[in-house]
Amino acid sequence: MDLNKIRNDFPVLKNDNELAYLDSAAMALKPRCVIDAVNDYYEKLGCNVHRGVYQLSYEATDLYEAARETIAKFINAKVDEIVYTRGASASLNLVAQSYGMNFVNEGDEVITTELEHHSSHMPWLNVCNKKKATLKFIPLDEDRRITVENFKKVLTNKTKVVAITYVSNVMGYITPIKEIIELAHSVGAIVTLDGAQAVPHMKVDVKDLDCDFLSFSGHKLCGPTGVGILYGKKALLEKMPPIEFGGDMADTVYMDSMTYKAAPFKFETGTPMIASAIGLAKACEYLESIGLDEIKAHENRLKNLAVKELKKIDGITIYNESCETGIIAFNIDGVHPHDAASVFDNQKVCIRAGHHCAQLITRNLGTIGTIRASFYLYNTEDDVNRFVKAVKEARDFFLQF
Repeated sequence: MDLNKIRNDFPVLKNDNELAYLDSAAMALKPRCVIDAVNDYYEKLGCNVHRGVYQLSYEATDLYEAARETIAKFINAKVDEIVYTRGASASLNLVAQSYGMNFVNEGDEVITTELEHHSSHMPWLNVCNKKKATLKFIPLDEDRRITVENFKKVLTNKTKVVAITYVSNVMGYITPIKEIIELAHSVGAIVTLDGAQAVPHMKVDVKDLDCDFLSFSGHKLCGPTGVGILYGKKALLEKMPPIEFGGDMADTVYMDSMTYKAAPFKFETGTPMIASAIGLAKACEYLESIGLDEIKAHENRLKNLAVKELKKIDGITIYNESCETGIIAFNIDGVHPHDAASVFDNQKVCIRAGHHCAQLITRNLGTIGTIRASFYLYNTEDDVNRFVKAVKEARDFFLQF
């Protein structure tokens, strides 16, 4: 990987080479090609899709639907299995509101974990409360990992849905998802997979995994905000009803009846996120030009280097030392993570502090929150060094009190 070239692709880093941006798990920076793709749509087209019978609308529609094809190829899906949404949260909620509310019944069981982001856990808590189903949790092992053996302990013939993360946004662990999906299918359950922290950082093949649903966001993938993807197996999308009604998803509408378009369009109500979808496709192309395997290896190398240095500092608790991705969750002993974050900010080191919309695992760790550093393709060893220096300075500052 040519890090100098990559960093020059990102205007935020090019404009401020003193910035150590270590919050990509929350939001990835955007390369110039993505920004240009968005701007080109607004400057050269700027009109709606699917509706107009004039040339500009045809061109916008072609770009928008070509983006769907690019995104489908990125995860090895069929184009009609790709639903545009507002983000991973919207995708996960769509599955719960459409599939869950219509195919989960009283007495059924839904399995999830304490590692879930709120957007993966809360929609199914809501479904189970309303449908009088049972929400069960996979016991985590001593390292707070999901294991196949512990999954077997909660899987039964009553299991109808497994709502689970591919990569934890706090601990950074990779779930042994392929084996879990196979076991879930053996009892007739479907698997809805939160891929928000996986798809941007590793090659994800939905056909190989055989997952039923996969959700991810554009903004974590170097794409624009306000766009996400729901992948769903075609047979499941076809039988699921829409949860929003209105323009573009309708087929025929009468005073007392209506029909709507086939999937994916029946789930895409109103004017879509045209520019953001086009930008997301460009982000997929950009990441593939570098290589997902190379990106993953680069992140891990930097994360391992940072962990090695952190372990030399007294008064630091690392919660996920053995994780396989570029996420480090830690705390400075006796210091609130939000207080520590202010010191990092003074050093122009961007990290995240808090519960990261994952209060279940934060509570499991016995803390009110954690400091999270997350590495991505544009980070360097200098970022690691500046991060470690900021940790030391934050620790030393609060030791005074």
